[in-house]
Amino acid sequence: MSETLDRLPRSAAMEPTWLAKSGQAPSTARRLLLDFLTGVRGGAQFADKGRLLVSELVTNALVHATRHDQLIRLSLEVDEDLLWITVEDASDTLPQQRGDADGESGRGLLLVDALSEAWGWGPREGMGKQVWCVCEPDPVVG
Repeated sequence: MSETLDRLPRSAAMEPTWLAKSGQAPSTARRLLLDFLTGVRGGAQFADKGRLLVSELVTNALVHATRHDQLIRLSLEVDEDLLWITVEDASDTLPQQRGDADGESGRGLLLVDALSEAWGWGPREGMGKQVWCVCEPDPVVG
């Protein structure tokens, strides 16, 4: 094991980041997640599921809850066992599972439900809501 790896923290929280309403927001969120996980010992074990989850939560906020002049807030926390993803928007509209597994759209929260250990939502300070999920490490393949 390298000295660098030994110096990486076992748990960490990313400073919350604001994302503009843009088609680039989901890819920016994925990049931020991967950059964040790189700095945490064992963080790579959350990369695959984490990318899907952060992408779905940010996309839902972007498409269903954010006007052109509003921002989306992304927060990440990780320890050896769990990754927490929180996405905040300015809308009070409740998140809803739309569509079904066979539809071409509306499956975001179905995917979040399937991949995460838990997810939910609540009001955020001021106005709007926060939608969060918790995931375990990716399964070991091989």
